[in-house]
Amino acid sequence: MPDTASDMREWGLPRSGEFDRVVILSPHLDDAVLGCGRFMAAHPGVTVVTVYAGAPDRYPGPMTPWDTKSGFRTGDDVLDARRKEDALALGELDALPRWLDFVEHQYLDRSDWIGASDTCDRLESELRALDPTAVFLPFGLANPDHVATHESAMFVRNRYPEPSWFVYEDFGYQHIPGLLAWRVSGLFRAGVWPTPVALGGDSGAQDQRKRRALAHYQSQCRALEAEWQLASKLVAPEQLWRLADPPAGWEGLIDAA
Repeated sequence: MPDTASDMREWGLPRSGEFDRVVILSPHLDDAVLGCGRFMAAHPGVTVVTVYAGAPDRYPGPMTPWDTKSGFRTGDDVLDARRKEDALALGELDALPRWLDFVEHQYLDRSDWIGASDTCDRLESELRALDPTAVFLPFGLANPDHVATHESAMFVRNRYPEPSWFVYEDFGYQHIPGLLAWRVSGLFRAGVWPTPVALGGDSGAQDQRKRRALAHYQSQCRALEAEWQLASKLVAPEQLWRLADPPAGWEGLIDAA
């Protein structure tokens, strides 16, 4: 293994200018704030691209369990209400929304679910137009739309490597035993080493701004509390992980794992 002592001091730190133009990829209309809200409070001007922000041709009847737990009733325009919530929440953090029109899986038959291959070209186009210095994507845990957003973004990363790429932890799902470790292991074995970044500035003021932003997601907070004990888990720290090649000469660790 080569001598990397001179590089070690820089490991885990963001680079100068890296967070000048940040784009956060959010599967649904709340995931970016749940996973990165404190970061967003410290970095005004972030753009959030929500992949599954489109309304279905018609809502299913009876309503989906999630929409029922969120407090919606038959006849409500759920996605319109959720977009309004998202605009208020992101405004609280001085962030900008961009809503793609893909429909989330809960409204579709299994055979019609919209996967990574359906979204990657549009996602690449959006990112190139935004010209980010850094892109954040979810680890992509458990929920089919989270998994598809992660896989789509990884396709785009291969075609558009110029920005720095990071992953953030999917709220709630990262607490499912073993699931985060499974995803980290898969990325490691693929030669894309996830490494935690020292964010700094995770102050009480940023936490309060995140909580004020989340309060705008009135419908989603009802369901998140019912399913994931949202209030009790908001104390968990936010963690970004850099996606990058292993240091030169370290590639053999992949085979040793």
